[in-house]
Amino acid sequence: MLIDTHCHLDFADFAEERDAIVARAHEAGVRQMVTISTRVRRLDDLLAITEKYPSVFCSVGTHPNNAGEELDIQTEDLVRLAKAHQKIVAIGEAGLDYFYDTQTPADQKTGFVRHIAAARETGLPLVIHSRSADADMIEILTVESGKGTFPFILHCFSSGAELARVGVELGGYVSFSGILTFPKSEELRTIARTVPIDRLLVETDAPYLAPKRWRGKRNEPSYVVNTAEVLAECKNVSYEEIARVTTENAFRIFSKMPRL
Repeated sequence: MLIDTHCHLDFADFAEERDAIVARAHEAGVRQMVTISTRVRRLDDLLAITEKYPSVFCSVGTHPNNAGEELDIQTEDLVRLAKAHQKIVAIGEAGLDYFYDTQTPADQKTGFVRHIAAARETGLPLVIHSRSADADMIEILTVESGKGTFPFILHCFSSGAELARVGVELGGYVSFSGILTFPKSEELRTIARTVPIDRLLVETDAPYLAPKRWRGKRNEPSYVVNTAEVLAECKNVSYEEIARVTTENAFRIFSKMPRL
């Protein structure tokens, strides 16, 4: 059994064959999926998907590349929505993205801190997006953790070793996507070897970043199997063991998500 802890089933790429995609995930051993919010104002679309598929859960939050669009969304709004819907099992994704430079750092930081506060209040994990922002991310996580701990996941990890180290020290989890399988990702595989096995998660970030076996294709939750295989090699354990451990880790951090 595997859990795809981060995908985007509401994206248009999946609209025409969502039933088949969920079925293929189940056939591959991916028993549960978390489809991640990028805009709070589109939450109804996510909730509709989770209502149709018992194995699919979701988050609520604003992606940093959309931060300026939803600055009116306050911490209390995130908390209220998370408490109102049983299928919402996480906050985010929120964080910092300085690679695309579509939103100001100030707007991204404002939204990020609000999401941190929501995770702290609800006890739900904050799904963190961090790209080309290691120094600021480390600073914010350190300062905010000093105000009170909160559960979090460094999703689709492709940052440096120091962010992984600090994240783990602060109690966070590190989630690896198909990037881990790419031939040029040896540095990332080296980082994966350093992360304690009880803090590891796997994800697809579908429809993006299909792992090596399906490189060039649209990604989907069933493909998380290839990422888990490579992660098992990194940790020098069997595929069965990495599947068991990452699944247990997922249920631990997504504490609101039931085992089906």
